[in-house]
Amino acid sequence: MSTWASLARRLANRAAEAVRPALDAGRDALDPDTLLQSAMTGLIALARHDWPTQRGLRWRTGEPLRLLFAGYAGTRNTGADVRVEEMIRQFRHVLGAENVELSILTFDPSLTRGYFRATHQIEAPVVFPKFLYDTIRDQHGVIACEGSMFKSKFSSALTTFMVGAYGLAVAGDKLAVAYGGEAGAMTPSLERFVEANCQQGLILCRNEASRTVLARLGVKSRGGTDTAWTYDPGATPEAEAVLRAAGWDGTSPIAAFAPINPYWWPVRPDLGKAVARAALGLHDGAHYRSIYFHHEGDEVDERQAVYLDKMASAARRWRAESGAFIVAIGMEQLDRAACEGFAERVGDVPVICSDAHELQTMVGVLHRCQWLVASRYHALVTSMMAGVAPVGVTMDERIRNLMDDRGSPERCLGVDDEDLSERVVGELQAATRDLPGERLRSERTVVRNLREMGRMGQRLAEYVVDQLPDFPLPPGRGTAGDPWDHLPPMSARLAAMVERHRAEGVA
Repeated sequence: MSTWASLARRLANRAAEAVRPALDAGRDALDPDTLLQSAMTGLIALARHDWPTQRGLRWRTGEPLRLLFAGYAGTRNTGADVRVEEMIRQFRHVLGAENVELSILTFDPSLTRGYFRATHQIEAPVVFPKFLYDTIRDQHGVIACEGSMFKSKFSSALTTFMVGAYGLAVAGDKLAVAYGGEAGAMTPSLERFVEANCQQGLILCRNEASRTVLARLGVKSRGGTDTAWTYDPGATPEAEAVLRAAGWDGTSPIAAFAPINPYWWPVRPDLGKAVARAALGLHDGAHYRSIYFHHEGDEVDERQAVYLDKMASAARRWRAESGAFIVAIGMEQLDRAACEGFAERVGDVPVICSDAHELQTMVGVLHRCQWLVASRYHALVTSMMAGVAPVGVTMDERIRNLMDDRGSPERCLGVDDEDLSERVVGELQAATRDLPGERLRSERTVVRNLREMGRMGQRLAEYVVDQLPDFPLPPGRGTAGDPWDHLPPMSARLAAMVERHRAEGVA
């Protein structure tokens, strides 16, 4: 009897092995992200068949060039909003404000009200494939504009949104530009989607590591940088008022900490959780919006608690050692819970978050700091022109690439580092020993990236006239011109910084 039972078990195991590939394929086919990509693929194929035959959709001499920006607007993400503000200014400067008619997709117009001047805002729905098809049909080109452009770490759906828009533009024989984005790890289905839809157009990456990722998929790209480098909040009395209201005495040095939740990504669509939430109130803490949910579970909670404990320990030690006024900075409205958890652990720490303050105030607060410990890429970028001493605590490659570019890879720590608290304090001590040198290193990083941003503007101009030979570019634009003339108008502070370092031969 045992022999027959053993044989039956072996046969059952072999049968299970035989059908496992089919079961796995079935699960992949029903994966919400894969279904979303499939829907976009179908609409891109339809556009490829129908749009090029409709001559009225193409740009004609004498009319404004209609460009649509597709990214992460409408989420109160300070970095995403700053980089697009500056991107829009650069496009208007390079192509001529009178020659373009710009629009931007936003997930919540109430959260972008007052942003992106002279740009028409269009609300994007959560379920976006048909919406993108209908909207892009009447545009002359698409600009994919989010920094985390080709990656699954935060959300495969966001990359599907941008690459889907980009792919529709390519299919319809329109301008297709991916401007200053980054590439990282992607799911196999997302890699296939990017590979299929990004073979044409203009892709400008903000670092060489991203170009390497895309090259493995056979996707050609050119060099570039982020576009937030030109953003100067200028005089921001509201930033000082916010700090004073939070308890700052006006003279103590400020150390800002910008924590996140590194462990609840990626956000994914989940119909089962959506039903459970609606019917039973489950998964509410993990709910992002609509049918999208953060990664959740005991392990997520435990790892986040350890990360916040270590960040808070470093903040307490640094406050005792330096006399710094500690402030928690929430660069995206989603960061509030992390900031409040950090503040509670440190004690007597205010939270300044983008859900309550606009981007000018947020960056203005950063510019008043002496030190910044951040898990947010754009907190580090936007503070560098002010000479703030940076320490990055990263969950992925973005901050690591940034600190490599700055020439200070030792300033990039990992969210899971066992000795994170000690290393944060050690890097703050190292920075404080040579604050003038820190300022110089940051300024040179800013100037180098400004020059690269100007070169991106040249490549943009070159691409537009290559595709549209009759487009009336302003004089001096393109590769025959000066990269510095392709930047949006700079503040007096930035202009003086550029001239100083150019005179020293840095730029």
